Amino acid sequence: MKLTRPARRASLVVHVTASAGWLGLTLGLLALGITAATTGSAVTVEASVRTMKLFADWLLLPLAFLTLLSGLLLSVGTRWGLARHRWVWTKFWLTLATTTATVLALRPAVNSAVAAVAAGGPLPDAGDVLFGPIVSLSAYVFMTVISVLKPWGLTRRGRGLRATPRPAPAPARPGSSRR
Repeated sequence: MKLTRPARRASLVVHVTASAGWLGLTLGLLALGITAATTGSAVTVEASVRTMKLFADWLLLPLAFLTLLSGLLLSVGTRWGLARHRWVWTKFWLTLATTTATVLALRPAVNSAVAAVAAGGPLPDAGDVLFGPIVSLSAYVFMTVISVLKPWGLTRRGRGLRATPRPAPAPARPGSSRR
């Protein structure tokens, strides 16, 4: 299945926009986490972790899934393919891993920080609100770099597909013109 040019362009715009949104939210989460971890004000800590929860619950997952789905669509609908080039394959697995980490690690960590602070206690562990955004930001910057540089060449599957001979075009019938 190959995407038409308008469909490919629309998918690319959606993918880049969702990815940039995900990156921006991660930067926002990191700023809020740093604020929560370094401030002396209980009110500021609570406001920071509650805002992190809002971002994680309502914005992060939709953008993560939109990035994953639009990336899949682009990979299977263009010449790059999902498993033909190592950089595409790497981006797919990193996107899947960071989406999974958002669900299984970041959101629970932020939720536990909110629960502790809302109960009147201090921030239980600064690592809970800093580790996820730092790891995510590192992964997103790495994925951006490999999207631009497209390193590493073809996968074994990609080399095999490239080596497969393509059928020759059918010969023209006598008396007909090829246009």
